[in-house]
Amino acid sequence: MHSENNSRNAAGSSEECTGSSEPGKGGAESCAEAVSTSEVQSQHPPMEQHTEGTETREHGEEAESKTQPDDCAVQLMHAAGSEKEQAATPPPPVPTTALPGPAFAPPEGGFGWLVVFAATWCNGSIFGIQNSFGILHMMLAEEHAKDQTSQFKVAWVGALAMGMIFFCSPVVSMFTDHFGCRKTAVGGAFVAFLGLLSSSFATTLGLRYFTYGILFGCGSSFAFQPSLVILGHYFRQRLGLANGVVTAASSVFSMGLPVLLKKVVGPLGLCRTFQILSLFMLVQSLLALTFRPLLPSGTCPVPGSASGSRWRRSMLKIRKYFNVRVFSVVTYRVWAFGVATAVLGYFVPYIHLIKFVKEQFQETQREWVLLVCLGASSGVGRLLFGKVGDLIPGVGKIYMQVASFMVLGLMSMMIPLCRVFEGLVVVCVFMGLCDGCFITIMAPIAFELVGPMQASQAIGYLLGLMAVPMTAGPPIAGLLHDYFGNYHVAFYLAGVPPIVGGIVLFFVPLVYKRLQKRLAEASDPSTDRMLKNCSNGDMLPGYTDMETHI
Repeated sequence: MHSENNSRNAAGSSEECTGSSEPGKGGAESCAEAVSTSEVQSQHPPMEQHTEGTETREHGEEAESKTQPDDCAVQLMHAAGSEKEQAATPPPPVPTTALPGPAFAPPEGGFGWLVVFAATWCNGSIFGIQNSFGILHMMLAEEHAKDQTSQFKVAWVGALAMGMIFFCSPVVSMFTDHFGCRKTAVGGAFVAFLGLLSSSFATTLGLRYFTYGILFGCGSSFAFQPSLVILGHYFRQRLGLANGVVTAASSVFSMGLPVLLKKVVGPLGLCRTFQILSLFMLVQSLLALTFRPLLPSGTCPVPGSASGSRWRRSMLKIRKYFNVRVFSVVTYRVWAFGVATAVLGYFVPYIHLIKFVKEQFQETQREWVLLVCLGASSGVGRLLFGKVGDLIPGVGKIYMQVASFMVLGLMSMMIPLCRVFEGLVVVCVFMGLCDGCFITIMAPIAFELVGPMQASQAIGYLLGLMAVPMTAGPPIAGLLHDYFGNYHVAFYLAGVPPIVGGIVLFFVPLVYKRLQKRLAEASDPSTDRMLKNCSNGDMLPGYTDMETHI
């Protein structure tokens, strides 16, 4: 009877192990161990049983021989059950070398430096052309001088292009999230190439409003923004340095293009100038192929995204691409409003400075030197302040933008006060340094305020808010010139918005600290544990997969 009990225990153990095998072991392995243990116990009963009589031992051996076939049947049944369990068990996890883990860490270099080079060419080509528009502005004014065209009308060509770069940014954010950085940047660069090329065949300002202002401006926007987002896929600890390298190296274009336009391309005429400039964007459309996004692991799927009605899934997708959750962040709203206010007079010197020098210093032929000084000092500022930004933790980086806007406004007001050409050179050096600080620290601040997961949308909406004031500034300055007959009032007023914007930005870190203090006081430990598996740092924008769901 004891052997029968042991056989029943063996069968029970095999059934029990089927449902409670360890996750790290296969079902067959753990159950085989249990069955083998039961067999040993059934074949070797406890020592107390051996003290009984010979009759009991013989009876036990007879019972053991009868139960042996039952043990074999149990083993066969259990083996079949183990095979079914293994078939139902999901495949083993992908090795950690195939995909990044939950704590995704960018490579901080490697192929990322090739991406930095492509982003450098993108920024240099776009803003080198835009920052050199003062020379193109003079060429356009001379070509349309017979039409008695005002400075107000000519200024709209460059202002539209710069405005469209920022105005299209919210749409570019949606394209970047849906199609990825690579496709968006390649398509945008090619459209910008077509815009510049077609501008060479345009003969009226109305056509150039469309070819240069709309086509080139929109294409530049679709090429420019992914070059900012893609850096966050390859750099995190050195993101400020990477932005500094991109923006500083691109300043070489801002230094070289004025010389190229004035000394080499300019004598060939306006049509040839546009054709040569279009080659820069054609090269960019090829370099943008290197914008390969990295896929982090550890996703937070949108509730109901895998189930529900078609209408619900469509609404979730629309909410993803028309995401306005960044505006729920108070500090982001204040920051975006301050920056949009400051840039009302930001682009005025880049368009009207050359014309001002022609009127104020009629004997000089070195007006292009001012644009070179702007580009060179901007490059130094971007590299320098990019590294400094990495050393300043959190939202303290905003104080760098506060200082840059304040100084930029003062320098703009000092332009009409310069009585010698060398004074303008000094002013342009300081303006370039402020420009470099503002540009290179913009993306890191967005990452600090809203996190990497929403950085693409945050940058897009910020640039979109900057579009209207940045577009309106130069035409307003041209209108003031036509009314007063000089640029003095235009430059005085152009310095006011950066100072006001700097004052607004000063309060962003203070509001941020107050909000963080309130959150710390009202924090729930259980909520912290729930959010451990879904952190902003594990997801990056610009990748065409579920990782971009918010």
